[in-house]
Parts: sequence; structure tokens; C-alpha cells
Amino acid sequence: MNLRRVSPVVAIAFVVIAALIIIPFCTSVTFATELFTIATLLEVVLLFNILIIVHELGHFLAAKWCGLKIDKFAIWFGKPLWMKKIDGVEYILGSIPGGGYVALPQMAPMEAIEGKTDTPKEDLPPASPWHKIIVAFAGPLFSFGLAIVFACIVWAVGKPVTYTETTTVIGYVDPTGPAAKAGLQPGDRILSIEGHHITRFIGIGDDAVNWSIITSTVTPIAVEVDRDGTNQTFQVSPVRQDHSFWQRATPRLIRIGPAEKALIVKEVLPNSPAVAAGIVPGDQFLELDGKKLYSSMTIEKYVEEHATAPMNVKILHQGIERQVTLKPEIPISPKGVKDAYLGIGWDVAVEIAHPSPSEQVIGSVEMVLNTLAALFASHSNVSASQLSGPIGIMNIFFAVLSSPDGWRLALWLAVVINVNLALLNLFPFPILDGGHILLSVIEWIRRRPLSMSILEPLQTACALLLISYMVYITFFDVQDSGKMAMNFGGGEIKFAPKPTSP
Repeated sequence: MNLRRVSPVVAIAFVVIAALIIIPFCTSVTFATELFTIATLLEVVLLFNILIIVHELGHFLAAKWCGLKIDKFAIWFGKPLWMKKIDGVEYILGSIPGGGYVALPQMAPMEAIEGKTDTPKEDLPPASPWHKIIVAFAGPLFSFGLAIVFACIVWAVGKPVTYTETTTVIGYVDPTGPAAKAGLQPGDRILSIEGHHITRFIGIGDDAVNWSIITSTVTPIAVEVDRDGTNQTFQVSPVRQDHSFWQRATPRLIRIGPAEKALIVKEVLPNSPAVAAGIVPGDQFLELDGKKLYSSMTIEKYVEEHATAPMNVKILHQGIERQVTLKPEIPISPKGVKDAYLGIGWDVAVEIAHPSPSEQVIGSVEMVLNTLAALFASHSNVSASQLSGPIGIMNIFFAVLSSPDGWRLALWLAVVINVNLALLNLFPFPILDGGHILLSVIEWIRRRPLSMSILEPLQTACALLLISYMVYITFFDVQDSGKMAMNFGGGEIKFAPKPTSP
């Protein structure tokens, strides 16, 4: 999506989020959590604006190089905090941190979004089609260049990769879901889905488990697995979760989760059921009620379904296998919590990979193309409501930066977003950069530009269409922001003190 053209919508949505979500959220958490949240939010806004401003800088420098008239170069929107005219160009710093724009009166009219230009179009000599193409292409080119810069940084500092992303082993199967009904079990290693060879669990592409299921167009789908050295094929019918008309459409799922490398305890909370059972950091969970464990999700779902009922687990404690009984407990903090917990934090197996810049950029291009192919494919189950707009991208950045090693993931995500911004802007849709290029090619073939009586209504209609779609996507993105605010940093879990023996 063209983030630049809809920045006013982004700015308004940002203010709404701050007023309705972030402020109430900050009043319900500790001061330290509030500071962390605000700092993370500022990092997100900074990174988000860098992506847009570099894109606009490409248009600005190309227009300078081609000798086109530049009325304004604005960073941010809203009432100007600072403005100065230099060599006929008005430089503006707005008050709402939502991107920016370059006003070029010799390009196709953009008054529907950027307002009237200071210089009447008829008072300027027309720009050549090639100059217009260069200026329009420069924005995506700069975004692509910034993606390469970020990719080089990621290559140097590394990108965190969890075991659950790369494994193809099933770790959890919902007992009531389609996979369980079809016969799939934890421990099965997925080989192919509908004939596509599988190499990872998470990601975008036909070689990823989740993506192959989400984009599948037939029912049932054939899932080939390796079970104890024997290849077996199961016919699984994906389902969608019911949702209201105002909620984002859910993808097709078979309700399985990836296996973890090992269920090793990283921390135990004071006074928790884990402490009462003698669990210490470093212990490894092996079995639950006699069944081998592949994922911590199995334990979490068991506690969710059985509340405070005792559970029997086999653990590996200091090299010795032992049976222990855990009795989940409802904590005394945060207030209002009704779910039971064990008080265990799991150690996540993470490796720092160093993918080459070309590998990252090519992978990002494939992500964009695969997403578009799934969106426009016949009988596709991927809908427009499942995509993310600027607010959704900010949500993702916020979640990423809030996680361990989040800054590394944010750098990698910046590669993906910049490639996304570059490619989608080249889509030949009026008001996008690709639309400007298309109109310039038509002008070059006709040897004269399209009539303004045609061009202005076309640009205005396309602008309204794009803004309407952005409002539609933002409606769902703001809902996600609310869910994040309610689930993030809700308070430290504390258990009631236990009496001690003399």
C-alpha cells in the first residue's frame, strides 16, 4: 500500500489510538511498564517515518535532478511547526508524525489528497514523460535501496530464528480440531501439503505449513507426514473460526502448532505451583499423563481445560527422571485474573542467523508476490480484510520491538516493509507511483498528456477508493491495537505466599 498518500489517515488513526487505547492502558500498568511502552511506541513511530521519508526523498531528489518545479517538501502533517522557503521550495515540518509528501505541480494532479499547489499548472512548462517516469520511479527505488541497507545491517548483526519457525514436526494438535479428527498426532513430521514440499512451519510460501493451509483452495487437503519412519497421508478439512461482520476474517486452520526443541524451564515464579512441586530452572518436561510432550502449548491447553485439577508430569531433573504432581493455581495478581497458572517460564530455543542481503531481499519479494497471488487467486480464502495497513504495520513493529532481541527482528522487518512499499507502489494504479509511470507512458505514446477533464476525475476517484480501503483496513487494525493494549503488560503475576514449616 502507498503509505505516503494516506498519511493523514494514519495520523488521525494514531491520535485515536493514543486517546482511546494507549492512555487507558498506561493508567492500568506499572510506571516501568508505562515508560517501556512509550519508549517502544516512539521507536515504532521513528522507524515508520524513516521508511516513508526516504521514499519521499527519492521523489524530491529526482525532481531536483530533472529540473521539475517543487512547491513543497513536507515531513509530517498537520499545523506546521516550522517552515522555510529556500530556492522556491517550501520546506515544512508538520505537527502530526505521519509521514510526508512532495508537491510536484508538473506531475499528474494530486489535489484530492495533497491539496492545491501554490503554482498554477498552466503557468509551468510541461515536464517530459521520461522526467515524470524517473521522478515516479525514484520513490520505489529509494525504498528498495533502504531495504538493501537494512539487509546489510541484519547480515552483520543477525536475525533471531526460533526452532518453531524452521521445524516441520507437529507439537500440538487440538483434540477437537480438524487435524485430530483426521488422525494427525503430535510428533508427526510434515513432508508435504497438497503435493508442495514442506521445509518450515511458519512463513509465507508454499514450503511453509501455515501458509499452505491458509491459501489452500480445496477441501479436504492432503497432508503427508512421517510417523515413526513410515510415510502416511491424511485428508484434513480446514475450518474457519466464526466471527462477526465487524471483525477481521479468520484464515483456514487445521488447529495444529509446531514442536519445540525441548521443554526446558527458564524461570519459576515465587510461591507458584512449580515451586511447590520442586521445579527449578533447567528442568526439562518430558511427559504429561504418560504422553510425550512436544510443545508447551499442550501444557497450557491442559491447564486451561482442567483449571486447578492436579496434573502428573515426568521431568528430567539434574539428569534424573522423576514424576511430579503439579496443581495449577489462580494468582492473586493482577486483580481480576480467573485463569490458573503453573508459574513457569519456558526457555525458547533461538539461534542468530546471518542471511545474506540478497537472500533477505529475494525472500521479501517472494513474500509480497505470494501474498498478492493468494489474494487474487480464484477460490482464494485470503481476503482484503486480512491484510494490514499503516496502523497494522505499526502494531507489528510494536509487538516485535517488545520481544527479546526485538531490535534485530525490527531491522529485518524493515527490509520486508521497504520491499513491500517499493513493489506495491509500482502497481499501475492511478495516484500510486506505478500509476504515474503508466500515465507518462501513455503520454509518451500519444505525444500529449491526457485531458485534465479525464485525468482529474480519474485521480480523485482513485484517491477516494484508496482512502476508503485504508479506512476499512484501519478499522480492523485499530481493533488489533486494542487487543494488544489489553494483553500487553497487564501486570506481574503473583501467587499467594505459602506457609513455611518451622
